[in-house]
Amino acid sequence: MNDQTFKMQPFPSAKPIPDLKIAGNIARQGNQFTIHYALLGDVKEVAFAAPSDTPARKHELWKGTCFEFFLGIKNSDRYWEFNLSPAGDWNIYRFDAYRQGMQEETAFTALPFSIQHLSDGLAIALDIELDKIVPANQAIEVGITTVIKHRDGEVSYWALTHEGTEADFHRRDSFIIAL
Repeated sequence: MNDQTFKMQPFPSAKPIPDLKIAGNIARQGNQFTIHYALLGDVKEVAFAAPSDTPARKHELWKGTCFEFFLGIKNSDRYWEFNLSPAGDWNIYRFDAYRQGMQEETAFTALPFSIQHLSDGLAIALDIELDKIVPANQAIEVGITTVIKHRDGEVSYWALTHEGTEADFHRRDSFIIAL
C-alpha cells in the first residue's frame, strides 16, 4: 500500500481566504485508489453550491468550489481530470495529451464520494477502482488541486505545487505524487 499525506498551497498571485487550509491523504492498494480532502478554517467565506438531491455528472464544476485531481499514466501523455463538487455532482474527463482530445470518460457512470460538513470545514472522500482506465500494474502520477470560489466572487487555485507563471492544473510537471 502506498499512502501519502498532502497539503496544498494557493497560487502565489491569488488572494486566498485567510486561515484556510486544504490537506488530506491519498493511497493506492492494487488498483483501489483513495483520496481524502479536508478543507479547514474560515469556510464561511467559501461559496459552496447547494447540495444536490440527485448528484449527477455535470460540466464546468471548476467554475465554482471544486475538489479535483489529475491522474496520469507514467511515461504517457494520457491523463484524466476528476472533478468533485461539494454539492455532490461530479465529472471525469480524459485527455490524450496536454489539454488535447478532452472527452468525458464514459467508463464511469457514477462517482460515489462522501461529503461531510464539519463545524470548521468540509471533508470529501473518494474510494474508486481504477481497473476501467488503468491496469493495476501500471504506475500513475497524480496532481491534487482545488478551486475555491470566495463568497465575494474571487477565485483561488490550490495545488501541491504551482509550476509556471499562471495557475495551470494540467501541467504534467505538477503531477508530483507517484503511486
